[in-house]
This record gives sequence, C-alpha cells and structure tokens, in this order.
Amino acid sequence: MSSSTPENPWPVRTVATKISEWIHKLGAVWVEGQITQISARPGTATAFITLRDPSADISLSLTAPMGLVRAQEQPLTDGSQVIVHGKPNFWVARGTLSLRVDEIRAVGVGELLARIERLRKLLQAEGLFDPRRKRKLPFLPHTIGLITGRASAAERDVLANTTKRWPAAQFRVINTAVQGATAVPQILEALSALDRDPEVDVIILARGGGSVEDLLPFSDETLCRAVAACGTPVISAIGHEPDSPLLDHVADLRASTPTDAGKRVVPDVAEETSRIHQMRDRGRRALHGWVDREERLLRQLRTRPALADPLGPLGRRAEEISALRDRSTRCMNVQLDRADRELEALRSRLTALGPAATLARGYAVVQRLTTDGAEGVVRDTSEAGPGTRLRIRFVDGAVHATVDDEQ
Repeated sequence: MSSSTPENPWPVRTVATKISEWIHKLGAVWVEGQITQISARPGTATAFITLRDPSADISLSLTAPMGLVRAQEQPLTDGSQVIVHGKPNFWVARGTLSLRVDEIRAVGVGELLARIERLRKLLQAEGLFDPRRKRKLPFLPHTIGLITGRASAAERDVLANTTKRWPAAQFRVINTAVQGATAVPQILEALSALDRDPEVDVIILARGGGSVEDLLPFSDETLCRAVAACGTPVISAIGHEPDSPLLDHVADLRASTPTDAGKRVVPDVAEETSRIHQMRDRGRRALHGWVDREERLLRQLRTRPALADPLGPLGRRAEEISALRDRSTRCMNVQLDRADRELEALRSRLTALGPAATLARGYAVVQRLTTDGAEGVVRDTSEAGPGTRLRIRFVDGAVHATVDDEQ
C-alpha cells in the first residue's frame, strides 16, 4: 500500500492490522517480573495476569491458559516472582498488546538467593561495599529523613527511640510500599526527594523483618546503586539482626533493627548532658589546679630574699662597696706612707752625700773667677797662679780672694 497522506489516510483497521503483522513477526521471549494482579475467574479458559518490573514503573499484560495457571505447584499470588515464556500478541479488535504465555516458572528462594549472591559479588567488585567510600554520619542532624511503610512498627520504633534519646529531633517521613512490585519505584522516588532536600542531613530506610521474598526490594540493583550515589548519608534498618539485604552493605551505616537506627542516628541527651557536666567539672578542677599552682609560685616568689627584703641587698652591697673603698683607701695610704719613707731615706742619703754637708764639716769650695763669672772649681795649686782671683764658698756664704804668690 502507498504511504498515508492527509488526502489518503489509513483506516484504523489497516493500522491495527499492520501493527499486528509486525508484532507477530517477533519470536517468543523469556520474561522475568513480579505478579501484581491475577484474574482467573471460574468457568473461563484464560487467565489474565499483570507482570510488573520490580525496578521500574512498567507493567505488561499476560494471557495464559487456565490449566497452566492451576498446574503450578505453588499457587500464583500477588508479589510472586516468576519467569514466563510467551509470544507477543496484538489484539486488533481492542488495540491492546499482551504476551500469550505457554510456560510459567516460579522463581524459588534458592534462585533468588543465588541471584542476590551474584549481584553482591558484582557490586563488591565495583567497590560499592568499600568502607572508605562510606560517609560519616552527622553528630546531630538538623532533619532526619525516614522512608518506611505507612503506620508500620518500624516507623514507630524509629520515631519513638529517636525522640526518646533526643526530644528535639525533627523528621521528614515519606511512607512507601516496602514490599511488592511497587516498592522499589516508590522508594527510589522518596530517596531522590529526601536527597534533594537541603535540610535533611541523614536518611533512614526502615522496614521490619520478613521472608526473603518480602525483603527482595532491598536487594534490588537499581536501589543499591541509587543509595551508593546518594549525596546524603543513608542508614539501612531493614529486618532483624539475621537479615542482611544488599542495601546493608551499600548504605553508609547498617542498623540491625529500626530500633537500633533510632538509637544511632542521634546522641543520647542524658549522656551528652552528663558528659557536659563531666567536662565542666574537669575544666573547673583544671582551672582550680592552675590557679593553685600559680598562687604557690607567687608565694614562693614573695618569700625569696630579693622580694621579701628588696632594700636589704642594696644595703649589703653598699656596705661591701664602703668596705672595699675603706680597704682601697688604707692600701693607698700604706703605699703613700711607704713611698714617703723611701723618699725621706733618699733625701737623707742625698743630704749626707751632697756638698752642703761637706761644707758644714769645715770644707770649702774654691772657684776661679773670670770677668764673666766663676769659671770652675780649683782642684790643684797649679790652677791658681799669682793674681788669680778666687771665690771661696763656705757653708754659710762665700768670700773673694786673690792669690799673692805661690807657696
């Protein structure tokens, strides 16, 4: 047929037929999902099943023979994890797509555990379990984000234990499904909303205990990767102590129970008050000890001679200076006396040896006179000829004489 145009449009039947022909060309496929609705009315030959993707808000309609549904060892119920084999089918009359199923396999607990183990090894190999990437929880969060079931025991445990430890704690609670096909999409949406909230400092994912199938959403790969990429620290409080979904390994902190999460997300106000009192007492004792040490040091300083009698050392130093000065004066006087005695002795020696002492003993000094005055001492008679004028010096004066003749 030629292409459709506004002037030559295709009828609805043509479009539906072409879609049906194209879909019928597809081969049979194996599909895994979670059953959310089963319609198997008595007396009908066909059962209608809605199969949902656990990690996304996407579902697919299935049609199966009633005998195939009833032949299952374990009755199919809402929430059952199954693998089906079928061929896509487009109903032209209704314009709907469904998968005509010819085989249904229930995913057992063993298979679920094996898948969880394979996913655990994959996430561990990628480093999502590495303790070094885990963020430290705030000491006292401003607002605590809580994702849990509506009116659940887990919600009551977290709120009661947190407010008991810290009455001023603030919460932003988002209630979601915590099991079943809608759990993962709702939890992802709530996690994204809390992570974007700037007032939320920590996020708690809480749920009570349950079977492996009930806790299966908390081992979902999409949820684990979302928690790992979350910018806000996340606490996993899923189930009881023996339960260990993959979320426990990815979260920044694993709480064994929701009650434990309430105890670990905030400090105990009584303990912190007691610690403050202890620190205050320690500070007071330390300050008093320091003051006492300083007072003892001041007392020791005051009792030292330099501070007890500040003028005493000056007086003693003045006495020492005065004694040294007297000593130096005495030493100087002794030196001067000794020098005076030595000078007197020298004077006496000079007096005894001088010409005046000789003249005093009756001697005289004879000098020859010239017109210019005395010329020299006469030591020999040959130096004083007749007519020589002489000057004779005695101890008490001098006389002049003239030599008459030689003797």
